[in-house]
Amino acid sequence: MQTIEQFDFSGKKAFVRVDFNVPLDEQFNITDDTRIRAALPTLKKIIKDGGSAIIGTHLGRPKEATDKLSLKHILPHISKLLGVEVQFASDCVGEEAEAKAAALHPGEVLLLENLRFHAEEEGKARNVAEDATDEEKAAAKKAVKESQKDFTKKLATLADVYVNDAFGTAHRAHASTALIAEHFDADHKLFGYLMQKEINAVEKVLKDTQRPFTAIMGGSKVSSKIEIINNLLDSVDNLILAGGMTYTFAKAFGGKVGNSIVEDDKLDLAKELVEKAKENGVNLLLGTDAKIADDFSNDANTDFAPVNEIPDGWEGLDIGPESEKRFVEVIKNSKTILWNGPTGVFEFENFEHGSRAVAEAIAAATEKGAFSLIGGGDSVACINKFGLADKVSYVSTGGGALLEFMEGKELPGIKAIRGY
Repeated sequence: MQTIEQFDFSGKKAFVRVDFNVPLDEQFNITDDTRIRAALPTLKKIIKDGGSAIIGTHLGRPKEATDKLSLKHILPHISKLLGVEVQFASDCVGEEAEAKAAALHPGEVLLLENLRFHAEEEGKARNVAEDATDEEKAAAKKAVKESQKDFTKKLATLADVYVNDAFGTAHRAHASTALIAEHFDADHKLFGYLMQKEINAVEKVLKDTQRPFTAIMGGSKVSSKIEIINNLLDSVDNLILAGGMTYTFAKAFGGKVGNSIVEDDKLDLAKELVEKAKENGVNLLLGTDAKIADDFSNDANTDFAPVNEIPDGWEGLDIGPESEKRFVEVIKNSKTILWNGPTGVFEFENFEHGSRAVAEAIAAATEKGAFSLIGGGDSVACINKFGLADKVSYVSTGGGALLEFMEGKELPGIKAIRGY
């Protein structure tokens, strides 16, 4: 398989699938350009080699073409960061896109309009009547799938080489993230720098594990993390479960959790996970105390209580000092660390202490030589909020893609390039 470092882009046009799905304010200003900056090394490599780059990306989840989600709003910022005046095509396929792509000279860059303005990108049928029959819905979906082939081919014919640098969409079998690769031979499809770094980071955690290996899983629901928790129980030494899911476990074992978030239909599952941890010899750490509040608000009255003795009218919004001490001690003595999900409502200053303590412990362990991977939107937001992103080994740009990769699932965007 070709690597981007080895590949010479001189005289070639590269279709580069990036993930520039960045947040915009009401005036269309980018509020966080992390994803754009992450793809710069790949784009600059192409330009430096004397190639030209055709950028393909999506923005938001449009159901039709709309000015609000047009990529023209982020065009000036991309040009500024790249140091090159990026051209723009008002559609990603069609005569204008083809003409502008064909006219590109070495060192030039073209940004295509939002790929998801076309239903064929995702292969989903749109504008199907609510009262449509199952047969009509199936027919509409089949029609989109058929036209998706033509759409994919049109994208592919714009370039000589395909570069996938969008790890955040690697779990989707979309036209530009996976299907397009079929139109390029093995020597003309490759991962960008960001994509390769993401793959290397996950595989280092899963395949080159230095022990003890500790995973910290937060978030509100057990159900959203069940597959990765199950997978981790086969590989970790320590598993810390925090966040809102804490109270489902507490209630499963007869605890009183007040108004805390609970999945009542997952109580048996919680017991099963505890049992599996015992069977596998995994040190499972659950919160034992919580910082509680009488309202879901930063200004609520607060107190501390055991997680299984939370009064009615109160809810757990962060771990307490006892849990924090136990978690930090384990983390600091770990050699491989995965963090996905905060310990509490870190967005509220009064309930960020636990997440901050975890972040600082990970940074301390990393300084001592541990490999730490931070992934999942909230964990990334945490590590950035606390100013510790440069103190950990790797901060992933992938949310769902990272979780599915950690679950051991086959990601279409990766398989399309390397075949497995």
